[in-house]
Amino acid sequence: MRAILFIAASMFAASIAYGQSKPAGTEIKNATGGVMQDRSSHTPPEALFVEKCGMCHRQMGMGTVILARRMDPAVAMLEQRKDLMQDYVIQAARTGIGNMPRISRGEVSDAELKVIAAYLSKGSK
Repeated sequence: MRAILFIAASMFAASIAYGQSKPAGTEIKNATGGVMQDRSSHTPPEALFVEKCGMCHRQMGMGTVILARRMDPAVAMLEQRKDLMQDYVIQAARTGIGNMPRISRGEVSDAELKVIAAYLSKGSK
């Protein structure tokens, strides 16, 4: 029994070490060969984006997949865009846009949304 627990603990520690050493944006393959979302982050603003928006707006997220069908796939990845303005991100989140539902202040506070918008705009006003 102790041997099984030791092996399980070793596998768990190795999986954590792999996840921490992997650069952000690297694809992770699941058991069937499909690509899983990368939920790693390196900065507090990126971590907030991953927590609040990543399920839809990171690799293979619903929003990213839907956008990629209608436009250039590179534009669908919000973190890679260079044209997002802070005010636009905030307005789109609060009112919704296309298939994206509006995001209430109960889900993402104004302060959190401002941090996310600044992260996505990369210095644009």
